[in-house]
Amino acid sequence: MSADSRAQSATVDLDDTDGLLAADREGLLRSASMAGAQVRATAAALDEGVLEPLRSDLPPRTVIWVASRGAAEAAGLMLAAALAGSTAAPLVVAPEVPPWIGALDVLVVAGDDPVDPVLVSAAATGTRRGARVVVVAPNEGPLQEVAAGRAVVIEPRLRVLDDFGFARYFSAGLAILSVVDAGMQVDIAGLADELDAEALRNSAGREMFTNPAKTLADRMSGRDVVLAGDKAATLALARHAAAVLLRVGHKPVAAVGLADLVVALHGGLARTATNYETSIFHDEELDGPLPAAIRSVVLAADDERSGIASRLDGYDGLDVVSAKDVPDAATPSGGRLEQQLATLAVRLDMTAVYLRLVRG
Repeated sequence: MSADSRAQSATVDLDDTDGLLAADREGLLRSASMAGAQVRATAAALDEGVLEPLRSDLPPRTVIWVASRGAAEAAGLMLAAALAGSTAAPLVVAPEVPPWIGALDVLVVAGDDPVDPVLVSAAATGTRRGARVVVVAPNEGPLQEVAAGRAVVIEPRLRVLDDFGFARYFSAGLAILSVVDAGMQVDIAGLADELDAEALRNSAGREMFTNPAKTLADRMSGRDVVLAGDKAATLALARHAAAVLLRVGHKPVAAVGLADLVVALHGGLARTATNYETSIFHDEELDGPLPAAIRSVVLAADDERSGIASRLDGYDGLDVVSAKDVPDAATPSGGRLEQQLATLAVRLDMTAVYLRLVRG
């Protein structure tokens, strides 16, 4: 066995509940399973009228989402892709405030660092130009000074590790859009219920054959992994999941468009995976290390899954995964694309956690 294979070998079985919980010294499972609670906190802020200052008789010219990195940026990109064409105002994701911002626009400043100069500058510029500004970040430090009395603030209400903050930004974006766009109907409480259900499906106590996150973790273990998305929304999800798998699961993953994956498959990518017969007769001292097996995971919307699966039929080492693609009869009821994206994000978060925990 090569050094790389030994480094990736598991020391805790995925169905060993006690072993997984004992290995979870940082509370990763708890944080990953709190997506629904984060969304419910956003729903509470909405019910309390925190976002009422954003309401207007006229829709904004543009909703600008400024985030410099991480889950905040991923949430903006997924919202923009999932809701393109269905909102009264376009949602623009930018690394800084565009020079044309004005009183007709809504500015969302999202991040986890209240001293980030990009976020502080964005909030200051937006308020100075007369835009309706929402700060989705901790209400402290320089960002608090800039926003005080001049911006709506949605601050974290729950303590969750930064790696698992996607649901907070995503649900905040949905809540903001529902307030500034009268035609936008969002069931945030329903989304929270679905994310709670997804976390339960992936809980440590459920065996692998009924646990989609454990199933993915098992298929990724000891292999090179490629995540792919066919559309802008699923590609953004793939890139976000790759970052979480690296940060949390310590698993380097490539995130690409489906077209790039198809070209690689046609070129023989799947054939580089080692088969059983080869592994029996292979001698590492004489033949060198075996090429790493490759697992390709394609993220798909529920209504696109069958078409993508047909397109990729015949290739080995490949999974097409959608929100409804769960290995038991208690499948989720489906929903709008944004709900499917959030559900898959929770599943992939928990996959990353299991990849980390099986190493002990």
